Amino acid sequence: MDVFSDFTGRVHRAVDTLREDGTLPADCDASRVVVEPPRDRSHGDVATNAALVLAKQARCKPRDLADKLVATLSTSDDVVSAEVAGPGFVNLSLSEAYWHRQLGGIVSAGADFGRSAVGAGEAVNVEYVSANPTGPLHVGHCRGAVFGDALAGLLEFAGFVVTREYYINDAGAQVDVLARSAFLRYREALGEAIGAIPEGLYPGDYLKPVGAALAEQYGDSLLGRPEPEWLADVRQFAIDAMMDLIRDDLETLGIHHALFYSERSLQVPEDKIAGTVADLRERGLIYEGRLPPPKGQLPEDWEDREQTLFRATGFGDDVDRPLLKSDGSYTYFASDIAYHRDKYLRGFKAMIDVLGADHGGYVKRMQAAVKAVSNGEAALDVKLCQLVKLFRGGEPVKMSKRAGEFVTLRDVVDEVGRDVVRFIMLTRKNDAPLDFDFEKVTEQSKDNPVFYVQYAHARAHSVFRNAAEVYPDVRFPLQPVDAAALAGLTDSAELAIVKTLAEFPRMVETAAIAHEPHRIAFYLYDLASAFHGLWNRGKDLPQLRFINSEDRVLTMARLTLVQAVAVVLSSGLGMLGVEPLEEMR
Repeated sequence: MDVFSDFTGRVHRAVDTLREDGTLPADCDASRVVVEPPRDRSHGDVATNAALVLAKQARCKPRDLADKLVATLSTSDDVVSAEVAGPGFVNLSLSEAYWHRQLGGIVSAGADFGRSAVGAGEAVNVEYVSANPTGPLHVGHCRGAVFGDALAGLLEFAGFVVTREYYINDAGAQVDVLARSAFLRYREALGEAIGAIPEGLYPGDYLKPVGAALAEQYGDSLLGRPEPEWLADVRQFAIDAMMDLIRDDLETLGIHHALFYSERSLQVPEDKIAGTVADLRERGLIYEGRLPPPKGQLPEDWEDREQTLFRATGFGDDVDRPLLKSDGSYTYFASDIAYHRDKYLRGFKAMIDVLGADHGGYVKRMQAAVKAVSNGEAALDVKLCQLVKLFRGGEPVKMSKRAGEFVTLRDVVDEVGRDVVRFIMLTRKNDAPLDFDFEKVTEQSKDNPVFYVQYAHARAHSVFRNAAEVYPDVRFPLQPVDAAALAGLTDSAELAIVKTLAEFPRMVETAAIAHEPHRIAFYLYDLASAFHGLWNRGKDLPQLRFINSEDRVLTMARLTLVQAVAVVLSSGLGMLGVEPLEEMR
């Protein structure tokens, strides 16, 4: 049972009691009543705003209504104190027996503890990475990849049905540049001296294997032919090779997309962009008009001309948006609208796009587009991931020669490992800059969060191994026990850990609803810190040690606590795609 759901129900039943005795009107609206942790933990275990949101309907002062709620809620044996605080909050402190029941429930639920039905099976499309298929992934892609994958895992744990999607930008000018760059490497593979890579082509060595593969497949048959004759074939060959490279890069992070969606498929075999434009035009959402010039200095390519415009301002955007270029081809925005309309037609009313920080101008226009194409039924949340700065001992890391221009994702993962990369990328909110120091992230110290959390899980399993030596008949995982068997857990540090564990279901729900997986990483660090703190207290105070050879009952109670810690750490790490290690070497 989720503590906060439990007491939300109790508070609502107390409100029903006040309805029955006439204190509250029978039709009073209690939908804004919430139960949550107090801001100051010294004030109690749970708090409710019920008196504040209902006082006006009761036509009384909030504190007076709070006094009546206190009187009703205090009748439970689970509540050891109920107090009115501030303008009318009600703070409740709960009994040790209540927390013992919670601990027993955590162990009983096992790996399912914290799983939520808040998603109610809703289909969610999470699109992330979606890097241009022109080279290996770099460290900036790495952050978006980890964030998107962890968010998908969090949403699944919270009861949503998630589709992980990658949008392949294979229809723009950049893939023609890729084809020309690969063709240059093809000529090199056939023995031609190509000299310096011309300006405008991709210089990275990662294209050398592509050129060699082209040479193996085509021999010298492409040499001497005009570009229009080889461009399409070489382009598709190079795109396929780059996507294989990208999939391999993502594999190093344990990331697997369910769907790779080609931008080219928006026009071949069916022109979905034209269909989208026609649908919007029929509904009066497209018109021919002129846009005002952008504020400030005019860009060199500014054209004051009549254009085909989408009425984005009708859906919350700052300006209407063009759908056709001056040459009659579609704008990128037109393709993006069609792509998101296709998502909607595939059944997704909840969409999340994970993008780089340079896409800030994309947010309003695409949210407007999704509202328009779905008649307001669908919503788009765009999560922008800020830059990652790489350091080594405080000094900036130099660029990768293999990539030509940047540090690759694989470079980072190969050096420090998948788990380190994934966890560290979640130690800041996605829209905050992140510094990644190769030396700091591999330290075995409290200052390295991934080590600290994994070490807590490994330490819990070391307790199980040590306990098996003292009590050979004990088998792990432990079987659920009743609250009475846990009565020996009375130390404030032990109870504090139980309370932290009991917050996990609420943490999962709030993080999932906010689309913020970093909250799980923060929570796991706090739990690990509390567990390490209790371990250290046991070194100084023998009576607090987890294993007592002379008191089996107390030992079993404490092992139950340790098992609950291991369960929650394992679930949280698994959600983030980090392995819960049982031993640290």
